[in-house]
Amino acid sequence: MRLLLKKVSRKLALVLLPFIGSLFIRFLALTNKKVFHLPESVSDKPIIFACWHGELLMVPFLYFRYRSTPHAKILISEHFDGKLISKTIRYFGLDTLSGSTSRGGAKVLIQAIKSLKNGYDIGITPDGPKGPRHKVSDGVVIMAQKTGANVILIKIKASSYWQLKSWDKFIIPKPFGTIEFFASKEIDLSGMSLDEAKSVIKKGFENYE
Repeated sequence: MRLLLKKVSRKLALVLLPFIGSLFIRFLALTNKKVFHLPESVSDKPIIFACWHGELLMVPFLYFRYRSTPHAKILISEHFDGKLISKTIRYFGLDTLSGSTSRGGAKVLIQAIKSLKNGYDIGITPDGPKGPRHKVSDGVVIMAQKTGANVILIKIKASSYWQLKSWDKFIIPKPFGTIEFFASKEIDLSGMSLDEAKSVIKKGFENYE
């Protein structure tokens, strides 16, 4: 009986929470002043957009500054919370790829590489889906070097926010404040060793600390 209730509650959550979550995210975007610190333009070629897992909530609003028509796939965990995020993201016109680049990641890496070659941008959290926090995994480098796609690093700061006690210290901006969106110039990782490329990404994020 307990197992049945759990299954039913999860099914209801997958139906209701993503829609409610998408409305809440739009509410936060509407009630906060948004300040963008971005390069004026980016290449029309597919790009890998990367941000830390704890800051991904408001990323769609930065992405839309560059792509008026969304054409991206976001790497999301296969776990239940990943399914919730995946369904929420779809309300913003973004597609998803399920899987982890750190745990049995060959399948999702192949899917991501194919997607880049087919013209999709890719969104990835280099420290996701389960951390360690702010440690760059191999996946973002492998994707970039296998496809020649450049990487743009994203940093999001809120003047006032709630911070969850999760491994990623997930940030939820509070209404009626200011959200600052930062994006790096396109980074070409070709010709670098794995460790060198990961160091470039790590230092790139640290520039916005």
